[in-house]
Amino acid sequence: MRFYMPTRLYQEENCVSCHAAELAALGTHALIVTGRHSSRKNGSLEDVISALQSQQTEVTVFDAVEENPSVETVMKARALGLAEGADFVIGIGGGSPMDAAKAIAVMLAAPDKEWDYLYASCHAPAVPVAAVPTTCGTGSEVTGVAVLTRHDLGTKVSMTHRVFPHLALADGKYLLGAPQQMLVNTAVDALSHLIETVINAGADAYSDMTAFAGLAAWRECRGVLEGTAALDPASAQALMHASSLAGMSIAQTGTGIPHALSYLLTTQGGIPHGAAVGAFQANFLRHADAGRRDAVLRAAGFADPDALGGWIRTFAPVSVDAALLRQSADVVLQNPAKLATCPYPVNAGVMDALIVGVAEGAGV
Repeated sequence: MRFYMPTRLYQEENCVSCHAAELAALGTHALIVTGRHSSRKNGSLEDVISALQSQQTEVTVFDAVEENPSVETVMKARALGLAEGADFVIGIGGGSPMDAAKAIAVMLAAPDKEWDYLYASCHAPAVPVAAVPTTCGTGSEVTGVAVLTRHDLGTKVSMTHRVFPHLALADGKYLLGAPQQMLVNTAVDALSHLIETVINAGADAYSDMTAFAGLAAWRECRGVLEGTAALDPASAQALMHASSLAGMSIAQTGTGIPHALSYLLTTQGGIPHGAAVGAFQANFLRHADAGRRDAVLRAAGFADPDALGGWIRTFAPVSVDAALLRQSADVVLQNPAKLATCPYPVNAGVMDALIVGVAEGAGV
Protein backbone atom coordinates (compact mmCIF):
# COMPACT_ATOMS: atom_id res chain seq x y z
CA MET A 1 0.00 0.00 0.00
CA ARG A 2 1.05 3.59 -0.47
CA PHE A 3 -0.22 7.07 0.23
CA TYR A 4 1.33 10.29 -1.07
CA MET A 5 -0.19 13.75 -0.66
CA PRO A 6 2.59 16.34 -0.24
CA THR A 7 0.32 19.41 -0.46
CA ARG A 8 -0.20 21.44 2.69
CA LEU A 9 -3.96 22.02 2.75
CA TYR A 10 -5.83 24.59 4.80
CA GLN A 11 -9.61 24.28 4.56
CA GLU A 12 -11.11 27.02 6.66
CA GLU A 13 -12.78 30.40 6.56
CA ASN A 14 -10.56 33.25 5.36
CA CYS A 15 -7.63 30.88 4.93
CA VAL A 16 -6.08 33.02 2.18
CA SER A 17 -5.54 35.99 4.47
CA CYS A 18 -4.79 33.83 7.50
CA HIS A 19 -1.93 32.10 5.69
CA ALA A 20 -0.66 35.06 3.66
CA ALA A 21 2.88 34.71 4.99
CA GLU A 22 3.05 31.05 4.02
CA LEU A 23 1.70 31.85 0.56
CA ALA A 24 4.22 34.64 0.02
CA ALA A 25 7.07 32.44 1.24
CA LEU A 26 6.84 30.44 -2.00
CA GLY A 27 8.73 33.17 -3.88
CA THR A 28 9.20 36.85 -4.56
CA HIS A 29 6.91 37.40 -7.58
CA ALA A 30 3.65 35.53 -8.08
CA LEU A 31 2.10 34.78 -11.45
CA ILE A 32 -1.62 34.45 -10.67
CA VAL A 33 -3.39 32.22 -13.19
CA THR A 34 -7.16 32.47 -13.42
CA GLY A 35 -10.16 32.90 -15.73
CA ARG A 36 -11.66 36.13 -16.92
CA HIS A 37 -14.61 36.59 -14.59
CA SER A 38 -15.42 34.21 -11.73
CA SER A 39 -12.42 34.88 -9.48
CA ARG A 40 -13.21 38.59 -9.60
CA LYS A 41 -16.89 37.99 -8.93
CA ASN A 42 -16.41 35.67 -5.95
CA GLY A 43 -13.65 37.75 -4.38
CA SER A 44 -10.90 35.14 -4.49
CA LEU A 45 -8.62 37.14 -6.79
CA GLU A 46 -8.87 40.23 -4.61
CA ASP A 47 -8.18 38.14 -1.50
CA VAL A 48 -5.04 36.60 -2.99
CA ILE A 49 -3.69 39.91 -4.30
CA SER A 50 -4.32 41.57 -0.94
CA ALA A 51 -2.63 38.72 0.92
CA LEU A 52 0.46 38.95 -1.27
CA GLN A 53 0.62 42.73 -1.10
CA SER A 54 0.45 42.54 2.69
CA GLN A 55 3.70 40.58 2.47
CA GLN A 56 5.32 42.93 -0.09
CA THR A 57 5.24 40.24 -2.76
CA GLU A 58 5.04 41.29 -6.40
CA VAL A 59 2.05 40.13 -8.46
CA THR A 60 1.32 39.60 -12.15
CA VAL A 61 -2.14 38.40 -13.23
CA PHE A 62 -2.80 36.17 -16.24
CA ASP A 63 -6.60 36.02 -16.53
CA ALA A 64 -7.11 34.32 -19.89
CA VAL A 65 -7.43 30.67 -18.88
CA GLU A 66 -10.27 29.08 -20.81
CA GLU A 67 -12.37 26.08 -19.82
CA ASN A 68 -10.33 22.97 -20.59
CA PRO A 69 -7.09 24.95 -20.94
CA SER A 70 -4.90 24.37 -23.95
CA VAL A 71 -1.16 23.97 -24.25
CA GLU A 72 -1.18 27.20 -26.25
CA THR A 73 -2.62 29.07 -23.27
CA VAL A 74 0.05 27.56 -21.04
CA MET A 75 2.73 28.94 -23.33
CA LYS A 76 1.16 32.42 -23.40
CA ALA A 77 1.11 32.51 -19.61
CA ARG A 78 4.69 31.22 -19.46
CA ALA A 79 5.78 34.07 -21.74
CA LEU A 80 4.12 36.64 -19.46
CA GLY A 81 5.63 35.07 -16.37
CA LEU A 82 9.12 35.08 -17.82
CA ALA A 83 8.79 38.69 -18.99
CA GLU A 84 7.69 39.83 -15.52
CA GLY A 85 10.16 37.73 -13.55
CA ALA A 86 7.65 35.46 -11.80
CA ASP A 87 9.17 32.71 -9.68
CA PHE A 88 6.02 30.96 -8.44
CA VAL A 89 2.48 30.36 -9.69
CA ILE A 90 -0.94 30.55 -8.03
CA GLY A 91 -3.94 28.94 -9.70
CA ILE A 92 -7.30 30.42 -8.70
CA GLY A 93 -10.58 28.87 -9.83
CA GLY A 94 -11.76 25.45 -10.86
CA GLY A 95 -9.73 22.67 -12.39
CA SER A 96 -8.87 24.67 -15.49
CA PRO A 97 -6.79 27.43 -13.83
CA MET A 98 -5.30 25.05 -11.27
CA ASP A 99 -4.27 22.52 -13.92
CA ALA A 100 -2.92 25.31 -16.11
CA ALA A 101 -0.90 26.65 -13.16
CA LYS A 102 0.88 23.31 -12.75
CA ALA A 103 1.79 23.16 -16.42
CA ILE A 104 2.92 26.79 -16.42
CA ALA A 105 5.13 26.05 -13.40
CA VAL A 106 6.89 23.34 -15.42
CA MET A 107 7.40 25.63 -18.39
CA LEU A 108 8.66 28.54 -16.26
CA ALA A 109 11.36 26.23 -14.96
CA ALA A 110 12.30 25.34 -18.56
CA PRO A 111 12.34 28.66 -20.43
CA ASP A 112 14.09 27.20 -23.47
CA LYS A 113 11.57 24.40 -24.02
CA GLU A 114 8.52 24.22 -26.29
CA TRP A 115 5.10 22.92 -25.22
CA ASP A 116 5.89 19.31 -26.14
CA TYR A 117 8.15 19.27 -23.07
CA LEU A 118 4.94 18.89 -21.05
CA TYR A 119 4.71 15.37 -22.48
CA ALA A 120 8.39 14.42 -22.32
CA SER A 121 9.40 11.21 -20.56
CA CYS A 122 11.80 12.79 -18.12
CA HIS A 123 11.90 14.39 -14.72
CA ALA A 124 10.80 18.00 -15.05
CA PRO A 125 11.39 20.49 -12.23
CA ALA A 126 8.76 23.14 -11.62
CA VAL A 127 8.60 26.44 -9.79
CA PRO A 128 6.40 26.35 -6.65
CA VAL A 129 2.63 26.25 -7.10
CA ALA A 130 -0.24 27.29 -4.82
CA ALA A 131 -3.91 26.56 -5.50
CA VAL A 132 -7.06 28.38 -4.43
CA PRO A 133 -10.11 26.33 -5.51
CA THR A 134 -13.39 28.13 -6.15
CA THR A 135 -15.44 25.14 -7.33
CA CYS A 136 -16.26 21.90 -5.55
CA GLY A 137 -15.31 19.16 -7.97
CA THR A 138 -11.88 18.85 -9.49
CA GLY A 139 -9.75 18.38 -6.39
CA SER A 140 -6.83 19.69 -8.45
CA GLU A 141 -5.57 21.56 -5.40
CA VAL A 142 -4.37 18.24 -3.93
CA THR A 143 -3.33 16.26 -7.01
CA GLY A 144 -0.24 16.27 -9.20
CA VAL A 145 -2.20 15.95 -12.42
CA ALA A 146 -2.79 18.62 -15.08
CA VAL A 147 -5.17 17.77 -17.91
CA LEU A 148 -4.70 19.99 -20.96
CA THR A 149 -6.45 20.32 -24.30
CA ARG A 150 -4.35 19.18 -27.23
CA HIS A 151 -5.80 20.79 -30.36
CA ASP A 152 -3.43 18.72 -32.46
CA LEU A 153 -5.15 15.57 -31.16
CA GLY A 154 -8.65 16.97 -30.65
CA THR A 155 -8.87 15.76 -27.06
CA LYS A 156 -7.56 16.29 -23.52
CA VAL A 157 -4.35 14.64 -22.34
CA SER A 158 -2.67 14.73 -18.93
CA MET A 159 0.84 16.12 -18.96
CA THR A 160 3.35 13.43 -18.05
CA HIS A 161 4.90 15.34 -15.14
CA ARG A 162 3.45 15.34 -11.64
CA VAL A 163 3.24 18.73 -9.95
CA PHE A 164 1.52 18.85 -6.59
CA PRO A 165 0.77 22.32 -5.24
CA HIS A 166 2.98 23.21 -2.32
CA LEU A 167 0.02 24.95 -0.68
CA ALA A 168 -3.76 24.73 -1.10
CA LEU A 169 -6.15 27.26 0.43
CA ALA A 170 -9.77 26.08 0.26
CA ASP A 171 -12.45 28.46 1.51
CA GLY A 172 -16.10 27.57 0.97
CA LYS A 173 -17.13 31.22 0.85
CA TYR A 174 -16.07 31.34 -2.80
CA LEU A 175 -18.93 28.96 -3.63
CA LEU A 176 -21.66 31.09 -2.11
CA GLY A 177 -22.49 33.08 -5.24
CA ALA A 178 -21.88 30.27 -7.72
CA PRO A 179 -24.59 29.25 -10.21
CA GLN A 180 -26.52 26.19 -9.05
CA GLN A 181 -25.72 24.17 -12.17
CA MET A 182 -22.02 24.80 -11.75
CA LEU A 183 -22.21 23.53 -8.17
CA VAL A 184 -24.01 20.41 -9.33
CA ASN A 185 -21.72 19.68 -12.27
CA THR A 186 -18.56 20.07 -10.24
CA ALA A 187 -19.98 18.08 -7.31
CA VAL A 188 -20.83 15.25 -9.74
CA ASP A 189 -17.19 15.36 -10.83
CA ALA A 190 -16.16 14.93 -7.19
CA LEU A 191 -18.59 12.02 -6.80
CA SER A 192 -17.11 10.46 -9.92
CA HIS A 193 -13.60 10.76 -8.49
CA LEU A 194 -14.74 8.94 -5.38
CA ILE A 195 -16.48 6.15 -7.30
CA GLU A 196 -13.55 5.68 -9.66
CA THR A 197 -11.16 5.46 -6.71
CA VAL A 198 -13.10 2.65 -5.03
CA ILE A 199 -13.80 0.80 -8.28
CA ASN A 200 -10.16 0.76 -9.31
CA ALA A 201 -7.48 -1.86 -9.76
CA GLY A 202 -5.15 0.28 -7.65
CA ALA A 203 -7.51 0.70 -4.69
CA ASP A 204 -6.21 -0.17 -1.25
CA ALA A 205 -7.01 0.57 2.39
CA TYR A 206 -5.51 4.06 2.21
CA SER A 207 -7.39 5.14 -0.91
CA ASP A 208 -10.55 3.62 0.58
CA MET A 209 -9.96 5.74 3.68
CA THR A 210 -10.19 9.04 1.80
CA ALA A 211 -12.76 7.83 -0.75
CA PHE A 212 -15.34 6.62 1.75
CA ALA A 213 -14.82 9.68 3.93
CA GLY A 214 -15.44 11.73 0.80
CA LEU A 215 -18.58 9.80 -0.09
CA ALA A 216 -19.98 10.42 3.39
CA ALA A 217 -19.18 14.14 3.12
CA TRP A 218 -20.71 14.29 -0.36
CA ARG A 219 -23.92 12.64 0.87
CA GLU A 220 -24.33 15.37 3.49
CA CYS A 221 -24.46 17.95 0.67
CA ARG A 222 -27.12 16.29 -1.47
CA GLY A 223 -29.89 18.57 -0.26
CA VAL A 224 -27.96 21.63 -1.43
CA LEU A 225 -27.36 20.03 -4.83
CA GLU A 226 -31.01 19.03 -5.14
CA GLY A 227 -32.20 22.51 -4.19
CA THR A 228 -34.01 21.34 -1.07
CA ALA A 229 -31.52 22.93 1.34
CA ALA A 230 -29.91 26.36 1.27
CA LEU A 231 -26.27 26.87 0.44
CA ASP A 232 -24.77 28.52 3.53
CA PRO A 233 -21.20 28.87 4.80
CA ALA A 234 -21.30 25.49 6.55
CA SER A 235 -22.63 23.56 3.56
CA ALA A 236 -20.26 25.40 1.20
CA GLN A 237 -17.32 24.32 3.33
CA ALA A 238 -18.70 20.77 3.35
CA LEU A 239 -18.77 20.77 -0.46
CA MET A 240 -15.14 21.89 -0.50
CA HIS A 241 -14.33 19.15 2.00
CA ALA A 242 -15.87 16.44 -0.18
CA SER A 243 -14.07 17.78 -3.23
CA SER A 244 -10.65 17.83 -1.58
CA LEU A 245 -11.13 14.31 -0.21
CA ALA A 246 -12.03 13.21 -3.72
CA GLY A 247 -8.87 14.86 -5.03
CA MET A 248 -6.74 13.10 -2.41
CA SER A 249 -8.37 9.85 -3.48
CA ILE A 250 -7.60 10.08 -7.20
CA ALA A 251 -4.09 11.26 -6.34
CA GLN A 252 -3.55 7.67 -5.15
CA THR A 253 -5.30 5.67 -7.87
CA GLY A 254 -5.85 7.96 -10.83
CA THR A 255 -9.20 8.26 -12.55
CA GLY A 256 -10.88 5.42 -14.41
CA ILE A 257 -12.73 4.64 -17.60
CA PRO A 258 -15.62 7.14 -17.11
CA HIS A 259 -13.13 10.00 -17.12
CA ALA A 260 -11.45 8.68 -20.23
CA LEU A 261 -14.83 8.37 -21.96
CA SER A 262 -15.70 11.96 -21.07
CA TYR A 263 -12.82 13.77 -22.75
CA LEU A 264 -14.10 13.83 -26.33
CA LEU A 265 -17.58 14.66 -25.06
CA THR A 266 -16.13 17.77 -23.45
CA THR A 267 -13.63 18.92 -26.06
CA GLN A 268 -15.73 18.12 -29.14
CA GLY A 269 -19.27 17.98 -27.76
CA GLY A 270 -19.13 20.99 -25.46
CA ILE A 271 -20.54 19.06 -22.49
CA PRO A 272 -19.39 20.28 -19.04
CA HIS A 273 -16.76 17.96 -17.66
CA GLY A 274 -18.60 16.90 -14.50
CA ALA A 275 -21.82 16.08 -16.35
CA ALA A 276 -19.91 14.19 -19.04
CA VAL A 277 -18.11 12.05 -16.45
CA GLY A 278 -21.24 11.49 -14.40
CA ALA A 279 -23.16 10.09 -17.36
CA PHE A 280 -21.13 6.86 -17.21
CA GLN A 281 -21.07 6.22 -13.46
CA ALA A 282 -24.17 4.05 -13.11
CA ASN A 283 -23.14 1.70 -15.91
CA PHE A 284 -19.58 1.63 -14.61
CA LEU A 285 -20.83 0.49 -11.20
CA ARG A 286 -23.11 -2.23 -12.62
CA HIS A 287 -20.15 -4.34 -13.67
CA ALA A 288 -18.13 -3.90 -10.47
CA ASP A 289 -17.69 -6.36 -7.63
CA ALA A 290 -21.04 -6.43 -5.85
CA GLY A 291 -19.58 -5.78 -2.41
CA ARG A 292 -17.64 -2.71 -3.41
CA ARG A 293 -20.44 -1.46 -5.65
CA ASP A 294 -22.99 -1.68 -2.85
CA ALA A 295 -20.61 -0.07 -0.37
CA VAL A 296 -20.21 2.92 -2.69
CA LEU A 297 -23.94 3.25 -3.22
CA ARG A 298 -24.71 3.03 0.50
CA ALA A 299 -22.07 5.62 1.34
CA ALA A 300 -23.40 8.05 -1.27
CA GLY A 301 -27.04 7.40 -0.32
CA PHE A 302 -28.35 5.53 -3.37
CA ALA A 303 -30.28 2.27 -3.35
CA ASP A 304 -28.85 0.88 -6.58
CA PRO A 305 -27.22 1.94 -9.87
CA ASP A 306 -30.63 2.88 -11.30
CA ALA A 307 -31.16 5.37 -8.47
CA LEU A 308 -27.71 6.86 -9.01
CA GLY A 309 -28.20 7.11 -12.76
CA GLY A 310 -31.62 8.69 -12.32
CA TRP A 311 -30.23 11.26 -9.91
CA ILE A 312 -27.41 12.26 -12.24
CA ARG A 313 -29.78 12.32 -15.21
CA THR A 314 -32.09 14.67 -13.29
CA PHE A 315 -29.52 17.10 -11.91
CA ALA A 316 -26.67 16.91 -14.45
CA PRO A 317 -28.34 15.89 -17.72
CA VAL A 318 -26.39 15.47 -20.95
CA SER A 319 -27.22 15.19 -24.61
CA VAL A 320 -24.54 13.27 -26.47
CA ASP A 321 -24.15 12.70 -30.18
CA ALA A 322 -24.15 8.95 -30.76
CA ALA A 323 -21.30 9.06 -33.25
CA LEU A 324 -19.10 11.03 -30.87
CA LEU A 325 -19.92 8.61 -28.07
CA ARG A 326 -18.94 5.67 -30.28
CA GLN A 327 -15.72 7.42 -31.23
CA SER A 328 -14.90 8.01 -27.57
CA ALA A 329 -15.52 4.37 -26.71
CA ASP A 330 -13.26 3.20 -29.54
CA VAL A 331 -10.48 5.53 -28.39
CA VAL A 332 -10.65 4.20 -24.84
CA LEU A 333 -10.61 0.59 -26.07
CA GLN A 334 -7.26 1.38 -27.68
CA ASN A 335 -5.82 2.70 -24.41
CA PRO A 336 -4.34 -0.25 -22.48
CA ALA A 337 -3.13 1.94 -19.61
CA LYS A 338 -6.61 3.27 -18.93
CA LEU A 339 -8.25 -0.14 -19.31
CA ALA A 340 -5.78 -1.48 -16.74
CA THR A 341 -7.22 0.86 -14.09
CA CYS A 342 -10.51 -1.05 -14.19
CA PRO A 343 -10.81 -3.95 -11.72
CA TYR A 344 -12.91 -5.96 -14.17
CA PRO A 345 -12.08 -6.88 -17.79
CA VAL A 346 -13.31 -4.45 -20.42
CA ASN A 347 -13.73 -5.76 -23.94
CA ALA A 348 -15.86 -4.42 -26.78
CA GLY A 349 -19.02 -5.95 -25.33
CA VAL A 350 -18.47 -4.49 -21.88
CA MET A 351 -17.67 -1.11 -23.42
CA ASP A 352 -20.98 -1.21 -25.28
CA ALA A 353 -22.68 -1.82 -21.94
CA LEU A 354 -20.82 1.09 -20.35
CA ILE A 355 -22.08 3.57 -22.94
CA VAL A 356 -25.57 2.21 -23.54
CA GLY A 357 -28.25 4.84 -23.03
CA VAL A 358 -25.82 7.75 -22.68
CA ALA A 359 -26.45 9.04 -26.22
CA GLU A 360 -30.08 9.48 -25.24
CA GLY A 361 -29.09 11.23 -22.05
CA ALA A 362 -30.09 8.27 -19.88
CA GLY A 363 -26.73 7.40 -18.41
CA VAL A 364 -28.15 4.08 -17.28
